[in-house]
Order: sequence, then C-alpha cells, then structure tokens
Amino acid sequence: MTPAFDPTRDLSLTRLIRAPRRLVWKAWTDPDSFARWWVPHPAEARIDAMELEPGGAFRTSIREDGGPFRPHIDGCLLAVEPERRIVFTTALTGGWRPAEQPFITAHITFGEHPEGTAYAAHVMHKNPDDRAMHEDLGFQDGWGTVTEQLARLVE
Repeated sequence: MTPAFDPTRDLSLTRLIRAPRRLVWKAWTDPDSFARWWVPHPAEARIDAMELEPGGAFRTSIREDGGPFRPHIDGCLLAVEPERRIVFTTALTGGWRPAEQPFITAHITFGEHPEGTAYAAHVMHKNPDDRAMHEDLGFQDGWGTVTEQLARLVE
C-alpha cells in the first residue's frame, strides 16, 4: 500500500537514479554500503542495527568533525519488500517497542524506469508542526544530499 500524500504533514523527494533497482536496493540494505551515503558528507554514519524484516531494528549513529558518534535514527522496519520498498518509523524501535520520541514514518520506493530506478521517499509526520520543523531543519537539502550520494555510489 502506498500512503496518500498529505501536504500539511508530509514531505517527499523523488529522483531518477540511473542504476538498476538491484544496485539501489543493495545500497539501502547492505550496512557497509548504506553507511557510505546515509548522512551528508563529511559527516560519517555508523549502522548499529539493520534487521531487514518487519519489526526489525533500524538504528544509526552520526559523527561530525571527527567527534564521537551520537544517535541519529532509532527506529523499526515496518515493511521490507526486496527491490520494491522499505518502510521504517521512529514511532517504534526494534521488536515493535514504542519509542520515546516518535518523529517520522518513511516510505521508500524503488520503481522500474527505462533509465534505471524511480526512487521516492515519502516522509510522514504526526502533525503539521513536526513537518514544518523537519522542513526548517533542511529536509530537502539533507535528504536531497544523501540521495545524490546514493546515486553517485550506484551509478
């Protein structure tokens, strides 16, 4: 199921990635590959958990300027359909445990395209204020930058 886009609570990003879906999927699901593009460079990502099944933990850390790693995402995978979609949320943590600070549910799709992969990220927030905060924090720049890094990795 593809959720309907609510412009008051959702943000989205789409991009044609000129690489086969299998390569884009691998870059999303292989922890070493994922760490290479998940946060805007020169920051570094560490993949602390990536359990590729519904209910699986999805936890990453970020390090900037050579400092210590700090929590970035602590979420739960809701859906994993190879080469089609990944859905994760920060409303839950691994094992379906309720999270202390829910923020987003992200629906990532990998579609067929004659020139590669039709990539889309649909990020849902619980209310307009959270959406506005995410936009003000630089959603388009941040998610756009990491999507560009993903494309460079696989193209």
